[in-house]
Amino acid sequence: MEKSEKYKLVIETNFNKLKQEVKKLKKENKNTKIIFSSENDDLNRKVLEKIPEIDFLLIPLSERKDFMKQKNSGFNHVMAKEAKKNNISIAIGFDEIIDSKNPEEKSKILSRIMQNIFLCNKNKLNMVFTSKKHPREIRDIKSLGLVLGMPTWMTKELGFIKLEN
Repeated sequence: MEKSEKYKLVIETNFNKLKQEVKKLKKENKNTKIIFSSENDDLNRKVLEKIPEIDFLLIPLSERKDFMKQKNSGFNHVMAKEAKKNNISIAIGFDEIIDSKNPEEKSKILSRIMQNIFLCNKNKLNMVFTSKKHPREIRDIKSLGLVLGMPTWMTKELGFIKLEN
C-alpha cells in the first residue's frame, strides 16, 4: 500500500446513509481508499453489489455463531464473485486476532480467516490486514498469511493498512 493514499474506515448500518457518505468521501478526495465494515451480512452483500466505490470490505469475525457443519465467516462464494466483479479487496482485522484473550475464540477467528482465504484464492481476490492498535512489519504479515494457507501469489499482493484512531 502506498503512503500517499489515505484510508477511511466507514462503519454504517443504513445503506442510504452509507451511499451518501461514500459519495461525499470520494468527492472530497479521489485518492481516499474506503474500508467498509459491518456485522450485518445482508448489508455487506448489498454493498458489494451496489457500491463499487468501496475499496475494502472488513468483516468482523469475533462474536459470530458457527453453523452446524460450517464456520460462519460472514463471507461466501456469491459475495466473493461480487467483490471480484467490482474490484473490492477483503480486509482482515488483525486487532481481532491479537485482542482475543480466550484461546478457543482465537482459534475460531483464525479458522474463519482460513475459510475466507480459501474463497479469496478460488476467486483470485486480493486481501489485506488492517490494524488500529497493533501495527506489524509486512514480512510478519506475509508469514502469517502463508501459515494460514495463502498461496504465494496472494502473499505477494498482501498489504497492511494502519488505520487512524
